[in-house]
Amino acid sequence: MEKYYKERFEALRRLSRKIAPFMEVNDILEQMRAEVRKNIPSAIEVCILLLDTEARQYTRPLQCALYDKPVNCLVCKRSRPAIQKALTRRKGVVVSTMDPVIRHDGSEVSIGPEAAIPVFVDDEILAVVSLVSAPGTRFTKKEFYLIRDFSEVVGNVLLSAKTHWDMTQEKIRISQMLAHLSPFVPQSVRKIVENDPELLDQEKKIKEVSVLFLDLEGYTKLSASKSETEVNEVVEKMFSRFVDPIHRSHGDINETAGDGLMIIFKEDDAKTNAVNAVKAAFDVHEQNREINQTFAPDMDPINVNMGINSGKALLGLTRFEGALDTRMTYTASGPVTNLAARLASHAEGGDILIGEETKEMINGLWPIHERGEVMLKGMDAPIKLYSLLRKLLPMAK
Repeated sequence: MEKYYKERFEALRRLSRKIAPFMEVNDILEQMRAEVRKNIPSAIEVCILLLDTEARQYTRPLQCALYDKPVNCLVCKRSRPAIQKALTRRKGVVVSTMDPVIRHDGSEVSIGPEAAIPVFVDDEILAVVSLVSAPGTRFTKKEFYLIRDFSEVVGNVLLSAKTHWDMTQEKIRISQMLAHLSPFVPQSVRKIVENDPELLDQEKKIKEVSVLFLDLEGYTKLSASKSETEVNEVVEKMFSRFVDPIHRSHGDINETAGDGLMIIFKEDDAKTNAVNAVKAAFDVHEQNREINQTFAPDMDPINVNMGINSGKALLGLTRFEGALDTRMTYTASGPVTNLAARLASHAEGGDILIGEETKEMINGLWPIHERGEVMLKGMDAPIKLYSLLRKLLPMAK
């Protein structure tokens, strides 16, 4: 059977070029109507009847050109036999003999055959494409295929507009829910909630994570020798350089506390988390070296000491209710986090210390150097330490 593939392909390509520059869904639909009229010379009007109950939220009704003044296509055509038959049969139809269109002033517009094709999205009819031809003409088989192709493109356009509107409404809803939070809520928390709004209502859960703590060595000395503004500029410059490497390794920056950062790695695979945490740590270490080289000659280097620990943690959103506002954070709590923080505090000279669990997961991937056992603050027993750096030397400028 002749399917007119070449002609249909060329028609769709021209249509794609025609609508490509436009962003607004109404502009796109109007351009599509004009293009279909060019492809089907017998058509005196091309209507898109928007049946989706939410259509007014993401687009405007189209106007029928057969009237002497603006009339919504849906109002004009909904009750016509061709439309009703297409909706009942849920497929494209052509009605050969049609009553004339009656205008508001009582005048009539004589028409020929009328084609109507439902526009489906996930088995739901969002619209009907209606073509009215001039008296004494008829739709060819090729033209009917073109109309059907056109209706499919209309469906894609409406789905895209509807999806965009839904996403926009969801973002507005999330913003309203988070509006009461303090401006000090970590940006990572906002992004996490925007990506998965259900987390707002979820209980915390136990999950395998790796936690990386960064601690600036020399922060206290820096604060004593420079103004608060200068200190903030230095810290902000350093932390800003660390953001991209951390995100590249799929880490979520959870907390900032003056001279420190807490980063959570919480992919579904425990070993992947440990590997990503180590990659991020090495990247931060290298960034730190480069930053120190930009400091003035009279300024001492600032080392970034790091601690990494892996294991099970209680993961989820935490709200801190205050008298004036509410603070929210997405955190991993428990011994695994506490040890990572202690490791960062114990490290010196820009070292990267890791716990036993992390060491087991990355064994063989990087050189690991034993540092012996130490008694860390808050720990009940000595902890065996491992370093990812061979020597403990201050950062070179």
